[in-house]
Amino acid sequence: MVSGFDRYFQIAPCFRDEDSRADRSPGEFYQLDVEMSFVEQEDVFEVIEKVMTDVFREFSDGWEITSPYPRIAFRDALEWYGTDKPDLRVPMRMLDVTALFGKTDFRAFEGKRVRALAVPGVGDRPRKFFDGIGDFAVEQGAKGLAWLKVGENGELTGPIAKFVTGISDELLSTLGAGPGHGLFFCASEDEAEINRIMAPVRVEAGRRADLFEEKVYRFCWIVDFPMFEINEQGDVAFSHNPFSMPQGGMKALETQDPLDILAWQYDIVCNGVELSSGAIRNHSPEIMYRAFDIAGYDKEAVEAEFGGMLRALKFGAPPHGGIAPGVDRIVMLLADEPNIRETIAFPLNQNAQDLMMGAPSTVSEQQLHDVHIRTALPPAGK
Repeated sequence: MVSGFDRYFQIAPCFRDEDSRADRSPGEFYQLDVEMSFVEQEDVFEVIEKVMTDVFREFSDGWEITSPYPRIAFRDALEWYGTDKPDLRVPMRMLDVTALFGKTDFRAFEGKRVRALAVPGVGDRPRKFFDGIGDFAVEQGAKGLAWLKVGENGELTGPIAKFVTGISDELLSTLGAGPGHGLFFCASEDEAEINRIMAPVRVEAGRRADLFEEKVYRFCWIVDFPMFEINEQGDVAFSHNPFSMPQGGMKALETQDPLDILAWQYDIVCNGVELSSGAIRNHSPEIMYRAFDIAGYDKEAVEAEFGGMLRALKFGAPPHGGIAPGVDRIVMLLADEPNIRETIAFPLNQNAQDLMMGAPSTVSEQQLHDVHIRTALPPAGK
């Protein structure tokens, strides 16, 4: 952008020291890198939605594709789906009902956050169905999962029915539930624990209730990420990308509580898989200095770490933004494979080793000497 190219597109190999996961190959991946000058968030969305829709329409086997892609705020995604990578093939959302249970004398939920999931069309299912979802929640780390059935006349039955008689009408209204619904509740003092448990429970409940959509690609944008968070040491730190533009620019950094500042950051998600993160970039050195100052870095530290970028920006960079969807993950979704290893020619194992090529291999002392590298290996057996 600084050099005068107003936009560029490239398919590039990338190397990151990351662990292996079902949707991530360790060490190496390919991305479709897109950067554009003089754009705002919606401009990036317009370009990428057309690219993704056309690619998935061309190479999928006639699957349905949603367009335009819905926008979901980061905090809403966590409350409704328990994750910022929601699988929208399950149409249900969770809702916070903490305040309602505060009106009851149900001690198991006392002093805890309570999230509820209403599942339609399961009111006639046997207890085994409800206990099965509870068992699945236990597998995710829950101590249990409270549940209720909504009968024909709106009456509630189930293990905790006697504790909610005073809030039953309000509960059903809040959840948009009625006859035939099943209600599931997870409570914890730790919101992250609720999310970790209920994100997979929501999808599994949708599958078991025959609500899971097949042969569709449900895209969405996750937007409005917080710029800052409190880290484990209790200090203000960047929550995601420190080089993105804060919403509101310098004024927001000067006048708002850091934890209230949102960033022009976004993720594109399809069927519960994050294809990429992106952002409107911070092109202003002064805004960058101030953002890093809030996160505890003085001007000298920023210049020592990122001097090259700052010197370039001081020559004058246009407003710009971009995103880089992962090609390997796109292929994984198009092939309808649950594991990215199945769509890579020579996948690495969990130790980032290529067993076909025997790589990485041992480097000789002469090779290390040539590039002035000395190794310090741990003692054998440690």
